Amino acid sequence: MALTLYVDTARWRAHHKHVQEQFPGLVPVCKGNGYGFGHERLSEEATRLGSDLLAVGTTYEAARIKDYFGGDLLVLTPYRRGEEPVPLPDRVVRSVSSIDGVYGLVGARVVIEVMSSMKRHGISEQDLPQLHQAIENVRLEGFAIHLPLDRTDGSDAVEEVIGWMDRLRAARLPLHTMFVSHLKADELVRLQQQFPQTRFRARIGTRLWLGDHEATQYRGAVLDVTRVTKGDRFGYRQQKAASDGFLVVVAGGTSHGVGLEAPKALHGVMPRAKGVARAGLATVNRNLSPFVWDGKQRWFAEPPHMQVSILFVPADAAEPKVGDELVAHLRHTTTQFDRIVDC
Repeated sequence: MALTLYVDTARWRAHHKHVQEQFPGLVPVCKGNGYGFGHERLSEEATRLGSDLLAVGTTYEAARIKDYFGGDLLVLTPYRRGEEPVPLPDRVVRSVSSIDGVYGLVGARVVIEVMSSMKRHGISEQDLPQLHQAIENVRLEGFAIHLPLDRTDGSDAVEEVIGWMDRLRAARLPLHTMFVSHLKADELVRLQQQFPQTRFRARIGTRLWLGDHEATQYRGAVLDVTRVTKGDRFGYRQQKAASDGFLVVVAGGTSHGVGLEAPKALHGVMPRAKGVARAGLATVNRNLSPFVWDGKQRWFAEPPHMQVSILFVPADAAEPKVGDELVAHLRHTTTQFDRIVDC
């Protein structure tokens, strides 16, 4: 009785191959909770794809994943002087986003991030004259640019990369490898055609592991079902049942990420209206659960517990039985499963 991640393995891997064909030389990304699959599983899949390089989020993740993945590891979080030292093998490549950071990594393999329109971190155009001397004592693996997902100003992602390629070339810096993020396949082709001497390598996580929504599904097992009538009290807070129905205890609680959501960027009137409606219902303790039963997403009877959730299923719906499984619409990057089943 568990919260289970079911994977249609053949379909999932077919999607990986499709993405790999679209983005030759892609660098799979495995960070955070491993996109819901875990570091060990994604390391295996990256190996299966024949990847020579796997990108991870932090040095701590690199320390864990090095035992599962035999190729090189690229740490995406930029190096900062004073950070806690983590013992790592020479096959780990560090990202760096400042001149000072380059000087702090003498002898190391490094990828230098340039500042994109994300404005998160990266060296600036004004830093370029200082880079010549700074890179003399490191092993430069290439430059990297991290691009935004949305371009509401109508700007062109390819033009942004070209702008940086021109700046780097004007500064007479090596352009043998450029790591890019959030480009479309045709955009990558345009870049490769314009700079045939440079190897562009796309760092891809979400599109690779989660791009086929039909390949994976979370399901929570029903642990108990109790019939209630209108007015019956139940739960930690002894609330009253609003109508006749069933209290359904299902696997999946806050420790799995159920009931916890990362903030979303809402665009358009309708999504914003739905957000306001959900907030209004929450003020009267009406919260929609991610679990689906008898064709409908069901309401939490009370806030989810640590490992289980209690749902209210009205009497006019089919009665769940112990052992049934409810499909759960959960966000992979915030969910921890009890088990994974390949099917």
